[in-house]
Amino acid sequence: MNLEEVLNYRRSVRVFDKAKPLDPEKVKHCLELATLAPNSSNMQLWEFYQVTQPELLAKISKACLDQTATSTASEIVVFVTRQDLYRSRARFVLDFERGYVRRNSPRERQEKRIKDRELYYGKLMPFLYARFFGILGFLRVLLTKAIGLFRPIVREVSEGDMRVVVHKSCALAAQTFMIAMANEGYDTCPLEGFDSKQMKKLLKLPHGAGVNMVIACGIRDGNKGIWGERGRVPFNEVYHRV
Repeated sequence: MNLEEVLNYRRSVRVFDKAKPLDPEKVKHCLELATLAPNSSNMQLWEFYQVTQPELLAKISKACLDQTATSTASEIVVFVTRQDLYRSRARFVLDFERGYVRRNSPRERQEKRIKDRELYYGKLMPFLYARFFGILGFLRVLLTKAIGLFRPIVREVSEGDMRVVVHKSCALAAQTFMIAMANEGYDTCPLEGFDSKQMKKLLKLPHGAGVNMVIACGIRDGNKGIWGERGRVPFNEVYHRV
């Protein structure tokens, strides 16, 4: 299938054929492709949990209110945000950037470019993603308002804003995963109806982790669980050329 065919094939399937299992390695490969999704500053503050064990699948389905999408799924993938890992992920990207500059930049420009990346990933990213009961976010907002009096600046820097940034990046990975699954002829259904507290307990997630999205996976059972024709707001109402 080409991209347009894949996008037309992908539907939110709420009933799967339990007699048609998935190949876990193909699902894993689709998750590898999901890591190619764009994400803010390449921080990659995400984790993916591929659930295949029947007992855990049943428990997670219960945490998802036993929706048919999860109760009939062959596998379930949980996309998790890890803002709490911002320091280690920033160090990883900084180490990568140092190596990239040394391999690809002219020698006379390497020092400045590395210093720029050290400032960005060594100072700025930790400052932006740090949380402390909303206080650090409040200070960041005050700082950006002051600087914004003189020049354009990103203003969404509160602790709530940064949480949104992390979830947006994770959602892009989830969408990439669903497109990759459709390309394999596999079906998915993204869910936001779940008990996040129970989900974190079942997956043994730390306090700083967040559940972004639960995606039920399987192979569609004919047209069951597919809500007929797609209904979309007229394109001319959402498209603006300026």
